[in-house]
Amino acid sequence: MEVGEKLREAAVREAFEETGLTVEPGEVLGVFDRLVRDGERVRYHYVLIDFLCRPVSGELYAGSDADEVRWFESDELPALNLSADTAKVIRKGLEVAKAQKTPKSE
Repeated sequence: MEVGEKLREAAVREAFEETGLTVEPGEVLGVFDRLVRDGERVRYHYVLIDFLCRPVSGELYAGSDADEVRWFESDELPALNLSADTAKVIRKGLEVAKAQKTPKSE
């Protein structure tokens, strides 16, 4: 985040910088801590806030901090060797997105 930037603004900016896509952030799917240690010493403490985002424009490309970017089908996720909390938030996002597409009965 940049100083003075709101969370959703940061999500939009980061998504664009890293993927070339302009997104519309929806609900928060999860908040996670990432601690990077050097022995007993904590070198970095990241707080990750995952939003369910809908792409609205742009063309997918890998930002400067990635070798590659592409879309995956849900059945491809196990082969990606994701951390447990990353896999969990992706599954949650897929479930929420699917529920949003399903018409609600009255």
